[in-house]
Amino acid sequence: RVFLRAVNQFASVLNRSFLDQSSFELQLWNNYFHLAVAFLTHESLQLETFSQAKRNKIIKKYGDMRKEIGFKIRDMWYNLGPHKIKFIPAMVGPILEVTLVPEPELRRATIPIFFDMMQCEFNFSGNRSFHMFENELITKLDQEVEGGRGDEQYKILLEKLLLEHCRKHKFLAAPGEVFALLVSSLLENLLDYRTIMHDESKENRMSCTVNLL
Repeated sequence: RVFLRAVNQFASVLNRSFLDQSSFELQLWNNYFHLAVAFLTHESLQLETFSQAKRNKIIKKYGDMRKEIGFKIRDMWYNLGPHKIKFIPAMVGPILEVTLVPEPELRRATIPIFFDMMQCEFNFSGNRSFHMFENELITKLDQEVEGGRGDEQYKILLEKLLLEHCRKHKFLAAPGEVFALLVSSLLENLLDYRTIMHDESKENRMSCTVNLL
């Protein structure tokens, strides 16, 4: 709790003194995001790993601090304005870690950052595309699922939110829909592959590998 207050102090100083075009400090903002993500994903805050009694006790006393810092990360991202492009693709992985935490409200609040990154790269890149973001998300998703993170609910929510946001955008509607469905099917295959890795049947494992490839 003390640490969370300190991180929030850093956030207000960044917004106040290091956000203008003339005073923007890339390294400081970078440090803030990595620090906040490390806090949010720390094992001592992963409430679903505790017994129900311990979880209730922590929630009653402190609330879910992951949501508090997660909403702050989201707000800080949107505060960046035109500076956002400097954090793509480097911040894709850390934001992915945040969205994979199995807390529904946190996921709903942070997954839209992906669309914002797509839109940002699309607008700032000369070739009107979001290839840097796309490649980074696919690479990091592979690593995270292999590391045991991600689930069916995440796949459904990721596809739903990306499609909703893309369909409202004049230029991103078509390429965004293709991308959302691609990521969703990749995630499905990665989850299947992770499940089947311990299967006795060689055929099942081979079939999953082929699907993934």
